[in-house]
Order: sequence, then C-alpha cells, then structure tokens
Amino acid sequence: MPKLTIDGTEIEVAAGTSVLQACEQLGIEVPRFCYHDKLSVPANCRMCLVEIEKTPKPVASCAMPCADGMVVHTDTPTVHKARKGVMEMLLANHPLDCPICDQGGECDLQDQAMAYGFDRGRFAEMKRAVKDKELGPLVKTVMTRCIHCTRCVRFADEICGTPELGGVFRGEKMEIGTYVTRALSSELSGNLIDVCPVGALTNKPGAFTARPWEYQKTDSIDVLDAVGSNIRIDVRGNEVMRVLPRLNEEVNEEWINDKTRFACDGLKRQRLDQPYVRRDGRLQPATWDEAFTAITDKLKDCAPAHIAAIAGDLADCESMFALKSLMQALGVNNIDCRQDGAEADVSTRAAYIMNSGIAGIEQADAILLIGTDPRHEASIINARIRKRWLRGGMRVGLIGASVDLTYPYRHVGTSALAINDLISGKHEYAAILKSAKNPMIIVGAGALAGEGGNALLASARKLAETFNVVREDWNGFNVLQLAASRVGGLDLGFVPQAKGLSTNGILKACEQGDMDFVWLLGADEIDTKRLGKAFVVYQGHHGDKGAHRADVILPSAAYTEKSGIYVNTEGRPQLTQRAAFPPGAAREDWKIIRALSEKIGKPLSFNDLAQLRDAMFKAAPVLAKIGHVEKSAWVNFGAEGALSTLPLGTAVDNFYMTDVISRASPTMAQCVAEIMPVKTGVAA
Repeated sequence: MPKLTIDGTEIEVAAGTSVLQACEQLGIEVPRFCYHDKLSVPANCRMCLVEIEKTPKPVASCAMPCADGMVVHTDTPTVHKARKGVMEMLLANHPLDCPICDQGGECDLQDQAMAYGFDRGRFAEMKRAVKDKELGPLVKTVMTRCIHCTRCVRFADEICGTPELGGVFRGEKMEIGTYVTRALSSELSGNLIDVCPVGALTNKPGAFTARPWEYQKTDSIDVLDAVGSNIRIDVRGNEVMRVLPRLNEEVNEEWINDKTRFACDGLKRQRLDQPYVRRDGRLQPATWDEAFTAITDKLKDCAPAHIAAIAGDLADCESMFALKSLMQALGVNNIDCRQDGAEADVSTRAAYIMNSGIAGIEQADAILLIGTDPRHEASIINARIRKRWLRGGMRVGLIGASVDLTYPYRHVGTSALAINDLISGKHEYAAILKSAKNPMIIVGAGALAGEGGNALLASARKLAETFNVVREDWNGFNVLQLAASRVGGLDLGFVPQAKGLSTNGILKACEQGDMDFVWLLGADEIDTKRLGKAFVVYQGHHGDKGAHRADVILPSAAYTEKSGIYVNTEGRPQLTQRAAFPPGAAREDWKIIRALSEKIGKPLSFNDLAQLRDAMFKAAPVLAKIGHVEKSAWVNFGAEGALSTLPLGTAVDNFYMTDVISRASPTMAQCVAEIMPVKTGVAA
C-alpha cells in the first residue's frame, strides 16, 4: 500500500487509488467535471489538475495512481492558475444562460466557476452554437451548454448497456449525440440528467416548472417495483414535482429507473378524493359515514366463509396488518397479498427473498436466471448484474424467454424442465455452476405464479443444493419479487389462513357465486370481471380497474402522502415519509380500517400509528429492523411435482405501465408511444 503526502499530510492508500480519491479521503476538495465514482476515467476535462513534485507540469489527479513517496500539492499558485485557465476555456463557448437554465441552482459548472474560476473572461469572438438533439420524451437537450465531459456517453455504455450516445467530429466542432436520431431505449436514461455536470441534459417533463430552491425535500422509498430504491421527493406546495435518487450502496447505489423518476406526474391525475357508493347501478359521491354504513350493512348479511380480502402491489405493511387484523376479528380466512395468483410455498423467508442481497450480486461468479427479465422487472438489479459482468470472470445463464439483458448470456432452455437437465449435468452450463466459487440463482416471481410454481420452487431449491449455491458463508438463492408490498405481506402472513382461499380461489368462488364480499386493498392487477356479483369494497388512491368495479370506494393516500414500511425483494424493511398531503377527503389506509372497525363493532387494539407498529412488530419482529436484512434459515420448501413443459414467459410486458400511478402518468404514456417502438425494433 503506497504512502504519499498531500498538502503536508501523510496518507496510506490501497494500491490503484488515484490521487483525486486520496485527496477525498483526507477531505480535500478537488474540482472535476468528467470524473464520476461509478464511471471509467477519461481525464478529459483537466479541471482536477494538481501539482506533484518532480513532475514538469500539473497532473490530472483523477487518472494518476498514487505512488509511494509521492508529494502532492492542491493549493499552490500554479494549481490555481491552471484551474482558472481550464475554467476560462470551458466557458469560452458556454452560452451563460443561467437565468433560464433548469440546472441553475444545482449546476457543477456554476459552483466551480465561482469557487475556482476567474472573475472575467478574455474571449471576444463569436460563441459556438450546437443544434439540440432529440433523445425522446424524458431527457431535454441544450447541447450548446455541453462541455464534452463524456459522462453521458460513458453512462449509456457502461451502466445502461445501450451505447446510443457518442461524439462526432473533432476539436472545436465535436458534438455529443445519437448516431441515429431516435429516443433513448434504456430504462435508466433519466440518470443522464444527474450525471451531466451542466445544463446540457435536463428533465424534459419538468422543464421550466420550478427552481431547485422552491422545493421541500423529503427522503423516502420508491414503491413502483420491489427494489426499494432510495429516493428524494421534491414538493412545491402540495404537488410532487420530481423524484431524485438517494445514495444507498446496498440497494440502488445512486441510480433510479425512469418509471421511478418520471411517473410522479401520475400522482395528481385520476385521484380518488372522496368516498363513493354505488346506487342504482352508478357510483355516487358519499360521505364517510354513508360509505361505512353501506359496508356494515352488507357485512351483517355475510358469513365469514363468504368474505375475502386481497392486498395490492402498493400496499404498505401497516395497512395490510390493519386489514388482516380486521379480517381476523370477523373470522375471515380468505386473505391473500399475491395478486398474480402465486401459490408457491412461503412457509420460510428464504423461499421468497433475495438471500444474497442486491449488493451480493457483485460477489457472484455465475448467475442463473430462471423465468425472469431483470431489465424490465428490476432495472437497478439488472444494472448491478451488468456491473459485475463488466468486471469479468462471471457468466450468466437464462432459463425462459430470450430477452435483451444488456449483457451476454447462455440460453439454457425455455421451460422449467431445463432445471432437471442442469441437476443431472446434461447441459453444459451445469459445469459452469459446478466450478463457480459463488454461484447464484435468481428465480423470477412470474415463474412462481403459475400452477407449477411450487414444483419449480422445489426444483430450484434442489438445484441450489446440488451446486453449492447455499452454504454457511454464502446463500446465492434468490427470488426476484415484482411488487413492493409482496415481501412485507408474506412476512405479516397476509396469505390464506386455515382452509382459506388464495387469490385464484377467491376469484373462482366469485365466478361461482360463492363469495359475497371482497375487499380490494389497492388491488388493481386482478381480472375484475371474475368478481361476479360479489359486493366489492375498493380502498385505494387512483380510479383504476378496481375502482371501476367497486360498490364502495374508500379514498386513501399514495406512498408520497404517508409514512409506511415497505420490505424490498431482499427482505430489507424501509420507511417512506410523508412529502405531501392526500387530496380532498382521502386518508391513510390504516386510519380508514381502524375507523371502520369501530363502526362494525370490532374495534382494533391500536389508536395511533405508534401503537399499530408496536402490535405489528410483535406479530412480525423482522419488520422492526428498518434498513437491515434479517438472514433466514435454510430449510426445505416447495413441493415435489411435475415441472411444466410450457415456456416461461416474462412477467412485465410494458415496463412503463405496471401500476395505477404509472398508468395515470402522461409521461409514461409518452414513453409507451415513443420508446416502446424503438425497443421492439418498429422504429429503427
């Protein structure tokens, strides 16, 4: 490990550490534009120049590895002069349109020009202008502002795996853009806005709507998939204006997908802001008391065996716990949180979480994907797999439909029968799994949703045990969930109780006229036509499919409007925080259920959120460890049976519209119209 001296302070760093990184370890700020922690080092902006003794001229610190005995100076007249010269060159052709630039107020160029630049420029010639590029509905370009740091080019190539950006021409005529004019096809393209250090790439849907200093900022969690990306919600007044990523190396690093970032405009459209009761075949506005009375009157005529509850994909743990408590008080056993109809074994936590954790992907040297398309089911996890593949020494196998994953893989088979071929050693990928030090299996939740899900789960467990995927120091058996509510619901036991019916059983009973009352807690991804003549209560925040079928609508708060616990696919409980208030008469889900329990005559034991969480933590202690993953014991799970010969399909056909919020988003609708054709090759 080399030892060097920086500004008079001696430091020992790991081999391969750059001078810039060593400066950061000492808390010394070195300006930069092209350098980014997660990207390769091009050393082309020259803003990070430092002086190193025994070198003839200033050195780009981002590209200079530390050496033993090196003496570095970051605060000398030579360094100051060099930085001012670089800044003057960068600003020579910059339009200086800060007053009308959306990046104004959070722009690296602004900040560093103030801190390290000169107070005037000497460039008197005509400034260069560059034509703006069309990158689709999400990223707005003003390419005259571009300083050619190439962060966007490297991000698209290295993180996204879609090398659609590049430089054309040379010297002063160089331009960044796409070689073929079309929308960017990556699900992570919105991160280009964050990595751009100037205002060349900005938020197109949010253009000219607000300034950064106008926002109220709230740390929260994304719930539009099961990754649980850490986000910051920016609100002006009571309106969510934008969503940005927060750094969490264990979960999403510093990236979020485009749906997380841009679907927030769906939060103000098609909202349910007052109760409704169906009268004379039509939903009519009602008071809370009228809605509760309609529910209470119906429940009086229903036997517990003919009552059911289904929790949707966006439900928080508190609301599911409250609803389960109410159903238990009524003696109802027909409850389920699995809208997709999955009935695989969930008796142990190891059977339904990512046991390795998301960050554990970086330790794997062989990954087998079974019935999953992580690029569209969990884009952040797919980026992590690509990151590990780029490092080398890792091979990916896939059982299921052929898809574009942004990295090469070996197609092992299309049906679950391929698992048996691997166990018996018939397929060549079996040798790769056998020789791997840390092999990993990722089973898609969609693969477990069919009738053969339990048998597939058992076969995947057997495969893991055959190839040393699970041992004392490593558990590479993972289930990739699709819904933010799924793991939390399973931890709470929101599944059929003694002789109770699952989602499929509930819908079948409705079709046969054997189910009188169904409570939908934000459940919109079921076939509502199968509900038959059952009395339906829909509790949710958007007027989607569930609300259209409902007999009573109870308006609730969206994830940005309440504090709630969600458990991501790796089993990590995380907390959303209220950033805005629910519209109109809408209320938090647990409050609605608690108030109704009083009306029914079965009052629940808690009166506030703290009491509810105390009761919930007693029922499911794992939920109390916010931010931490509780490891699960490895036991037998699944059920032996014949594997299906049908091809394993993909669970997400349309990445941009998977829930009520994204379906209400005009931006996501634009993405479907402009980006989906690019992905499918229609608009080449």
